[in-house]
Amino acid sequence: MAQAVRTQRSLISLLNSDGEAHPVENTLAIVTIVLGAIAAFSTLSPGLHLLSSWVGLVGIGTGLWGQFISSTTGERFLLIIGLGAAAFGFYLGLAHGGLFGGVIG
Repeated sequence: MAQAVRTQRSLISLLNSDGEAHPVENTLAIVTIVLGAIAAFSTLSPGLHLLSSWVGLVGIGTGLWGQFISSTTGERFLLIIGLGAAAFGFYLGLAHGGLFGGVIG
C-alpha cells in the first residue's frame, strides 16, 4: 500500500513527531543541549571548573526532568545527548576542583 511521505523541515517538527505541540518538553530538550555543550566545552580549561561543574549539575537536572515528562522520541534523543554532555562536564569539573574548589575552604 502506498503511503504519503512526510518531509520534516525543522527541528521543532522533528521534536513534535506526533503532530502535537510540546512547548515545555521542547524547551527542556533545547536547554539541556545548550547546558551540556557549555559544560563539556568549559572543561577544556581546568580553571573553569566552577562553571563546568555547576552548569553540568543544572544540565543533569533539566535533562532528567525532561526525560520524565518527554513525549516523543526526538525529545528523548536530544535529552540523552545533552545529559551525556552535561554529565561529562560535571564529572570533569569535579575532577578539576569541584563545585566549591578554592572558593570555600
